[in-house]
Amino acid sequence: MQRERIWLSPPHMGGEELKYVQEAFDSNWISPMGPHLNEFENVLAKYVGVEHCAALSSGTAAIHLALIIFDVKREDEVICQSFTFSGSCNPIAYLGAKPVFVDSEEETWNMDPDLLKTCIEDRISKTGKKPKAIIVVHLYGMPAKMNEIMAISKQYEIPVIEDAAEALGSEYFSKKAGSIGDVGVFSFNGNKIITTSGGGALLSNNEEWIKKARYLATQARELLPHYEHKEIGYNYRLSNVCAAIGLGQMNVLQDRVSKKREIFSYYHSRLGEVHGLTFLKEPKGFLSNRWLTTILIQNDRITRETIRLALETENIESRPLWKPMHLQPVFAGCAFYGSWVSEKLFGQGLCLPSGTKAYLAEKDLIINRILNIFK
Repeated sequence: MQRERIWLSPPHMGGEELKYVQEAFDSNWISPMGPHLNEFENVLAKYVGVEHCAALSSGTAAIHLALIIFDVKREDEVICQSFTFSGSCNPIAYLGAKPVFVDSEEETWNMDPDLLKTCIEDRISKTGKKPKAIIVVHLYGMPAKMNEIMAISKQYEIPVIEDAAEALGSEYFSKKAGSIGDVGVFSFNGNKIITTSGGGALLSNNEEWIKKARYLATQARELLPHYEHKEIGYNYRLSNVCAAIGLGQMNVLQDRVSKKREIFSYYHSRLGEVHGLTFLKEPKGFLSNRWLTTILIQNDRITRETIRLALETENIESRPLWKPMHLQPVFAGCAFYGSWVSEKLFGQGLCLPSGTKAYLAEKDLIINRILNIFK
């Protein structure tokens, strides 16, 4: 009989979520408003170190609203990291705008600041106008080089959407991920470091932007006794029940970060720098939540797919690193600035199971299976 499946990053409840959910049920606050939603926003904002937060239905919704707040319109250009999940750039297309993709640098696997500057100058030269926004992503919990990126943003006066969907709990020179850009974005999908079952958030120190996000997220309803709408709105608000789950999860967030980092260290201690396997290192001043432990396979005989398929035969889920957006058929023809970094990472990279619930017990099974491949 096949063993129970080992998932890549399954949800892990902390034990107090039901208490908050029961409070929501007992008080009948089930809709996309209520005291748990307000408290979740306050707790999250305080943790990240920003003033204001709008809890939403997804991280993708947060990016969509951020682009609207930054006045992105049809035919405008928005710069986005190519090496990311499609949720980072799909909202650009929602608005009829054009994504312009920038490659990664090798140290963090995130947006290359030098290529970002080249991209901006070339787009101004070609189109006669600046891109309207920059979407930078902290992949797998590793912060991007935000000092350099924010300096370029300031030089050209282009706002930065900091996609920290995978990086809650990560830090960049003692600043929490999601607090550095003009707005920060988080995801609470079921596979993230904490979950609300589904959900996301938009954060900023600009109160008016967050008020605007909440307004748009509740169908742009005016404050009148009847339903009055002056703008197109969206059904993007997080429910009070999901926020109640989030409150319970916030209580264990720091423990989850510690566990994820310990999982990374354990994989690295057993597999690091042998057989052509390499791990992403933390540059000085960076602290990754290590949401997923990732490896690169640089071996003449063993490939990423060799390992992935071998794990799959044991009912163990692993996954290739993100396929770059400039290689995706849906974005064929979009401008791309870079060369080979994200393509190499996609070709050689694999995400290993990083769930915190089973913790290290199942990791020995995974590690031994990988080591056997190289014998």
